[in-house]
Amino acid sequence: MDQVDVLIIGSGLAGVRLALALSDVARVRLLTKKVREEGNSRYAQGGIAAAWRDEDSWEEHVRDTMVAGAGLNRREVVERTAREAPERVQELIDLGVEFDRWAEQPHLYDLHREGGHSRRRILHAKDLTGAEIMRALFARLEERPSVELLEDRMVIDLVTDGWLARRTGQLPPTPDRVRGAYVLNTTTQEVEVHRARVVAVCTGGTGKVYLYTTNSDVATGDGIAMCYRAGARVANMEFVQFHPTCLYHPDAGNFLISEALRGEGGVLRLANGEPFMKRYDPRLELAPRDIVARSIDSELKRTGADCVFLDMTHMSRAQVEHHFPNIDAKCRSLGIDMATRPIPVVPAAHYQCGGVLVNGDSETDVANLFVVGEASCTGLHGANRLASNSLLEAISFAHHAAVAIRARLAEPEEQPALPDWDPGKAGRPDEQVVITQVWDEIRRLMWNYVGIVRSSGRLRRARKRLDLIEDEIEAYYWDYVLTGDLIELRNLATVAGCVVDCAMRRRESRGLHYTLDYPEPDARFLRDTTVQRRF
Repeated sequence: MDQVDVLIIGSGLAGVRLALALSDVARVRLLTKKVREEGNSRYAQGGIAAAWRDEDSWEEHVRDTMVAGAGLNRREVVERTAREAPERVQELIDLGVEFDRWAEQPHLYDLHREGGHSRRRILHAKDLTGAEIMRALFARLEERPSVELLEDRMVIDLVTDGWLARRTGQLPPTPDRVRGAYVLNTTTQEVEVHRARVVAVCTGGTGKVYLYTTNSDVATGDGIAMCYRAGARVANMEFVQFHPTCLYHPDAGNFLISEALRGEGGVLRLANGEPFMKRYDPRLELAPRDIVARSIDSELKRTGADCVFLDMTHMSRAQVEHHFPNIDAKCRSLGIDMATRPIPVVPAAHYQCGGVLVNGDSETDVANLFVVGEASCTGLHGANRLASNSLLEAISFAHHAAVAIRARLAEPEEQPALPDWDPGKAGRPDEQVVITQVWDEIRRLMWNYVGIVRSSGRLRRARKRLDLIEDEIEAYYWDYVLTGDLIELRNLATVAGCVVDCAMRRRESRGLHYTLDYPEPDARFLRDTTVQRRF
């Protein structure tokens, strides 16, 4: 492959918004590992948070974000993001995104309220906000000839100056610098070399590391894993947000029941109809997600039930169809009429609040390597993400990354030649069942030992088993020709290890990390938990 100015890995909101912001000054190549539309951004239901109305303020948005984040947020990041939120959202509107408006006053946007928010400030497009945003942005992307989008491309590893030096037995430079990536074309099964002056990783989250998740099948933590292997610091991976309400039905797959339903008055009940959130938090169903998820988990363990129920029967059929058409259609297809019958729900892994540690411009420790979106740890979320701040983070940091990348591209620089991929003596995989077995083992191990409620003993057992699994995967990786499944498995194990390592280092309970051995927060741990690969 010929060299480009910017290589963007991932075609979700962060990647596409960054590509659009750079399209007038750079030649951009956008890689996605399946089709362009597949990813968590497309499935985002609730919306995007911004202090939009006069009665709201960015200061209140900051306060709500800091409370949800249990004090671990970077205040300067939260303040900048909240202050700029209306401007960033207006840019989406200018790009063609159509958020819902009031029928009676179409000049006003219809705003939802979600858990942890003190005001109605969630702009949305019914319950298909992510799909609407991506529809509009892909339409604009097709008008930008400077952006090349390649599907069915799975990144194997990033190429840095340090990687090139170690390959020839030299000492790596400090600081390191990214030069491109080795990429598997999953259609031709050929390994391509992509050279670029700047690489932006926008690969999304890590939900598939857990047995039960709301995430798309592509969310295997690829970006975090490749950056970790490249030497970038990774932080706060212990803070995995479990969404309280995933639809519980054998035919539902990983279907999410949006936070917005609780924002519109939904009540969580046991099978006997008893509401239970009053036992856990005075904010009831509008408490932050970590509290609601732990509350449900506690009730499931206490009662032995398989699920709890979200009651929306206070809304009429017409109201349900108007506000939540996608969720309503899914439930009705499974025989659940949410206007007359509560929805069975359980918690599921949803969002990674940690990731690759970046600065305010989304740049990592490795020069010219940027990470934008859920794969990054920006400091916005702290120990728990406030609902609907994720799409906002993606567009906010895409904006600031674009400003920094524009300045970087203005500096003259020579790019070294990159060697072709060397498969060595790798042979064809003998049995797919090996990958399937280990994949399943990792996900079950993480669910059982590193889930909503943890303990030091469970974490030690998880780490011990992961050490063996990682050794098995590494041996298998170098013995056989690469496949997409093998690349994902390797990434999944790397990410699982980062989550466990961070969790073992945080000897307190804060936000999304709750451990039976240290059930209270401890001010000594009011800092990022970081891990870094040592070469």
